[in-house]
Amino acid sequence: MDPLLLRAALLVCAVAVCALVAGILRRRAGRVRVVTDGAVLSAADVGQPLGTAATLVQFSTATCAPCRTVRRLLDEQAAADPGVAHLEVDAERRLDLARRFHVLRTPTVLVLDAGGRVTARFSGVPTADQVRDAVLAGARGR
Repeated sequence: MDPLLLRAALLVCAVAVCALVAGILRRRAGRVRVVTDGAVLSAADVGQPLGTAATLVQFSTATCAPCRTVRRLLDEQAAADPGVAHLEVDAERRLDLARRFHVLRTPTVLVLDAGGRVTARFSGVPTADQVRDAVLAGARGR
């Protein structure tokens, strides 16, 4: 086979794989996943008090542009419900927590019930309705 044709075929395959991975990540962005066997995150772990009904723990990085949008959404949700707290964790400075909760990209948000158990999680930018529904599920301790 001609080496130039082989290189072209490899380039086309690499572009196709990248497009597939990008499509999968885009489809999963913002989708809330319910967690049934959630680990517990305590106030001591994050150095801040948890909410009395639910807590939104956002893993962010300094260079993450979507993190600002998610921060605003979560702040609005926490302001609308006095029992809900929004805590932000710098994933680069708290690699121990990022690894413990399998944070692979930012923003990733963990929804905790009143006891600190993870009830749901999402990556990327969700809608306001998705955040509200996840908080309600977390407050119920689903």
